[in-house]
Amino acid sequence: MQPSGGFYRAANSIFSKVGRTASEEVVLHLVTYKCMPILLYGFEMLNLNKSQLNSLDFVANRFLMKLFNTNNMQIIAFCCEQFNFVLPSRQISYGRDMFIKSDSQRTNLLTFVNMYIGATLMQPTCSVLLPI
Repeated sequence: MQPSGGFYRAANSIFSKVGRTASEEVVLHLVTYKCMPILLYGFEMLNLNKSQLNSLDFVANRFLMKLFNTNNMQIIAFCCEQFNFVLPSRQISYGRDMFIKSDSQRTNLLTFVNMYIGATLMQPTCSVLLPI
């Protein structure tokens, strides 16, 4: 199954449960924390090209068009700004940046630990070698 199918299924499930009774802010919050992870799962590790990122943004934009009942992309962009809704392409780039940053920190820590362990292992602790 494609991630967009899972996203649409989860978003439609939210629409069916809350309908138009909940505010747009509540629906966006639910979609951000329940549906977007379905769409974005694992994409931070992939090197996606611009058309693939646009495809993910298209999925989110279609949902927003349904939520705000408009096809005008300027209105959608304004609503995203007002409700602090981040499109998938920006979330992926932010997640990738955070992954690289944390990976470099882990690498630095592992280098320090390896240097420390290597230094302590180089010190002779006993004079008898055990057979393998």
